[in-house]
Amino acid sequence: MTLYAAYGTNLDPARMSERCPHSPLRSTGWLTGWRLTFGGEEHGWDGALPTIVEDPLEQVFVAVYDVTADDFTQLDRWESADTGLYRRTRVRVQTMAGELAARAYVLDAYEGGLPSASSLGVLADAADAADAPLDYVAGLRRRPCRSTGL
Repeated sequence: MTLYAAYGTNLDPARMSERCPHSPLRSTGWLTGWRLTFGGEEHGWDGALPTIVEDPLEQVFVAVYDVTADDFTQLDRWESADTGLYRRTRVRVQTMAGELAARAYVLDAYEGGLPSASSLGVLADAADAADAPLDYVAGLRRRPCRSTGL
């Protein structure tokens, strides 16, 4: 088993269970020294894509899963790591039980651009499903998003 720190839609345990059925939720916690941002707008069909970047003054809420090797193969497909859009990186998660070393996916594209309102909504709903603090979820819902042009 390898630990995986989810900060995007995989925060939602139900969604993660569908994608990686053999990989249970272990804990939730914080990536300190990282911030949630968006980038690669030219790669996303619905605006910029979520990612994390190092930032000593910020933190990102994550769900930590015990992921099997087979499920990581599936997860690489879901996260477009098999195409090179995202890459795995090592992170340290602060949990109530102590620090955990885990893997997370980082976008291999320039930071910038705005996500769609629907993408932010799905992300906020996933954070809510993972029992993220209310102020964290509210902050996601207040983030700027791109106009759909409708």
